[in-house]
Amino acid sequence: MEFKFNWEENKDKIEELKKVIEENKGKKGALMPVLHEAQRIFGYLPIEVQRMISEGLNIPLAEIYGVATFYSQFSLIPKGKYQIGVCLGTACYVKGAQAIIDKIKEELKLEVGGTTKDRKFSLQATRCIGACGLAPVMTINEDVYGRLKADEIPAILKKYME
Repeated sequence: MEFKFNWEENKDKIEELKKVIEENKGKKGALMPVLHEAQRIFGYLPIEVQRMISEGLNIPLAEIYGVATFYSQFSLIPKGKYQIGVCLGTACYVKGAQAIIDKIKEELKLEVGGTTKDRKFSLQATRCIGACGLAPVMTINEDVYGRLKADEIPAILKKYME
């Protein structure tokens, strides 16, 4: 799934990022704070934003891309309004988490790590979230669903589609 960055729609955000870059220019270790702010402003780090940071901080684009792809808190694609996380920790996996992921993929026509075209849903496979007694566990934003069965997924997702 490819998302096209819209310069016109992001005009105000671009100006906000330019101020952040200017405030951090020349500071030692500026890249991480600027990337964090860019992620907060845009919700993700498209290549266009990475280029702006590269030019503004005089850091090679390859270095910025390397940092953005290394740390899991950064995303190169926009996240959906509803971020689905399915725990693949040992307890959840043993109790059927893969079937939960497969059902979500089928229902939303979405791959792990992806976002639906309408930007409503994102799907992530996560590691242990500390709710092993509720295995398998899925989160949708702040909502937690435990002791899931794959056939429950359509009804749960329907709550978020309206």
